[in-house]
Amino acid sequence: MPAKKKSSAKKKAPAKKAAPKKAAAKKSAAKKAPAKKKAPAKKAVARKPNAAFMKAMTPSPELAAVVGSKPMPRTEITKKLWVYIKKNNLQDPKERRMINADDNLKAVFNGKKQVSMFDMTKLVNKHLKD
Repeated sequence: MPAKKKSSAKKKAPAKKAAPKKAAAKKSAAKKAPAKKKAPAKKAVARKPNAAFMKAMTPSPELAAVVGSKPMPRTEITKKLWVYIKKNNLQDPKERRMINADDNLKAVFNGKKQVSMFDMTKLVNKHLKD
Protein backbone atom coordinates (compact mmCIF):
# COMPACT_ATOMS: atom_id res chain seq x y z
CA MET A 1 0.00 0.00 0.00
CA PRO A 2 1.49 3.33 -0.99
CA ALA A 3 2.08 5.90 1.80
CA LYS A 4 -0.03 8.99 1.67
CA LYS A 5 1.75 12.20 1.04
CA LYS A 6 1.40 14.87 3.63
CA SER A 7 0.08 18.05 2.24
CA SER A 8 2.34 20.96 2.82
CA ALA A 9 -0.46 23.49 2.44
CA LYS A 10 -1.53 25.09 5.72
CA LYS A 11 -5.17 25.46 6.55
CA LYS A 12 -6.36 28.98 6.04
CA ALA A 13 -8.25 30.77 8.77
CA PRO A 14 -11.73 31.80 7.70
CA ALA A 15 -11.74 35.31 6.36
CA LYS A 16 -13.51 38.00 8.35
CA LYS A 17 -16.57 39.37 6.73
CA ALA A 18 -16.40 43.04 5.93
CA ALA A 19 -19.22 45.21 7.18
CA PRO A 20 -21.63 46.11 4.42
CA LYS A 21 -20.80 49.53 3.06
CA LYS A 22 -24.34 50.30 2.00
CA ALA A 23 -25.60 50.42 5.61
CA ALA A 24 -22.83 52.84 6.58
CA ALA A 25 -23.69 55.08 3.66
CA LYS A 26 -27.36 55.20 4.67
CA LYS A 27 -26.51 56.18 8.25
CA SER A 28 -24.31 59.08 7.19
CA ALA A 29 -26.90 60.28 4.71
CA ALA A 30 -29.67 60.42 7.34
CA LYS A 31 -30.01 63.70 9.19
CA LYS A 32 -29.12 63.66 12.83
CA ALA A 33 -31.69 64.89 15.31
CA PRO A 34 -30.68 68.08 17.09
CA ALA A 35 -29.05 67.49 20.46
CA LYS A 36 -31.28 68.05 23.46
CA LYS A 37 -30.35 70.99 25.62
CA LYS A 38 -29.27 70.10 29.11
CA ALA A 39 -31.17 71.59 32.02
CA PRO A 40 -29.13 74.13 33.97
CA ALA A 41 -27.32 72.62 36.94
CA LYS A 42 -29.08 73.12 40.27
CA LYS A 43 -27.29 75.17 42.87
CA ALA A 44 -25.88 73.17 45.77
CA VAL A 45 -28.17 73.66 48.73
CA ALA A 46 -26.85 73.12 52.22
CA ARG A 47 -28.40 70.04 53.79
CA LYS A 48 -30.80 70.68 56.60
CA PRO A 49 -30.18 68.44 59.62
CA ASN A 50 -33.05 66.30 60.78
CA ALA A 51 -34.74 68.02 63.72
CA ALA A 52 -35.01 64.72 65.64
CA PHE A 53 -31.22 64.31 65.59
CA MET A 54 -30.63 67.91 66.64
CA LYS A 55 -32.96 67.78 69.65
CA ALA A 56 -31.02 68.08 72.91
CA MET A 57 -31.18 64.85 74.90
CA THR A 58 -30.20 64.33 78.54
CA PRO A 59 -27.79 61.42 79.11
CA SER A 60 -28.33 58.97 81.96
CA PRO A 61 -25.82 59.04 84.84
CA GLU A 62 -24.02 55.99 83.36
CA LEU A 63 -23.62 57.70 79.97
CA ALA A 64 -22.84 61.06 81.61
CA ALA A 65 -19.67 59.50 83.08
CA VAL A 66 -18.41 59.11 79.49
CA VAL A 67 -19.80 62.09 77.52
CA GLY A 68 -20.74 64.67 80.16
CA SER A 69 -24.01 65.52 81.88
CA LYS A 70 -25.28 68.53 79.95
CA PRO A 71 -28.05 67.97 77.35
CA MET A 72 -26.81 67.69 73.76
CA PRO A 73 -27.97 66.26 70.41
CA ARG A 74 -27.55 62.54 69.66
CA THR A 75 -25.02 63.33 66.95
CA GLU A 76 -22.83 65.17 69.46
CA ILE A 77 -23.15 62.34 71.99
CA THR A 78 -22.00 59.83 69.36
CA LYS A 79 -19.01 62.03 68.46
CA LYS A 80 -17.99 62.36 72.12
CA LEU A 81 -18.40 58.62 72.60
CA TRP A 82 -16.04 57.93 69.67
CA VAL A 83 -13.52 60.43 71.06
CA TYR A 84 -13.62 58.50 74.36
CA ILE A 85 -13.21 55.16 72.56
CA LYS A 86 -10.24 56.37 70.49
CA LYS A 87 -8.61 58.13 73.47
CA ASN A 88 -8.76 54.99 75.63
CA ASN A 89 -7.90 52.63 72.72
CA LEU A 90 -11.07 50.57 73.18
CA GLN A 91 -11.53 49.53 69.54
CA ASP A 92 -10.58 45.88 68.98
CA PRO A 93 -7.30 45.84 66.99
CA LYS A 94 -8.16 42.72 64.96
CA GLU A 95 -11.85 43.38 64.29
CA ARG A 96 -12.20 47.15 64.12
CA ARG A 97 -16.00 47.26 64.32
CA MET A 98 -16.00 45.75 67.79
CA ILE A 99 -15.72 47.98 70.86
CA ASN A 100 -14.14 46.61 74.04
CA ALA A 101 -15.86 48.07 77.10
CA ASP A 102 -14.01 49.51 80.06
CA ASP A 103 -15.71 50.01 83.46
CA ASN A 104 -17.55 53.18 82.37
CA LEU A 105 -18.79 51.69 79.10
CA LYS A 106 -19.86 48.37 80.66
CA ALA A 107 -22.60 50.27 82.50
CA VAL A 108 -23.78 51.76 79.20
CA PHE A 109 -23.48 48.42 77.34
CA ASN A 110 -25.62 46.52 79.90
CA GLY A 111 -22.61 44.67 81.35
CA LYS A 112 -21.33 43.34 78.01
CA LYS A 113 -17.55 43.19 77.57
CA GLN A 114 -17.67 43.74 73.82
CA VAL A 115 -20.29 45.13 71.40
CA SER A 116 -20.27 46.01 67.72
CA MET A 117 -20.33 49.66 66.75
CA PHE A 118 -23.82 49.15 65.31
CA ASP A 119 -25.17 47.72 68.56
CA MET A 120 -23.45 50.51 70.47
CA THR A 121 -25.78 53.19 69.10
CA LYS A 122 -28.81 51.09 69.98
CA LEU A 123 -27.56 50.63 73.55
CA VAL A 124 -26.68 54.33 73.92
CA ASN A 125 -30.15 55.42 72.79
CA LYS A 126 -31.60 53.58 75.79
CA HIS A 127 -29.57 55.91 78.04
CA LEU A 128 -31.00 59.12 76.55
CA LYS A 129 -34.02 61.06 77.83
CA ASP A 130 -35.92 63.92 76.17
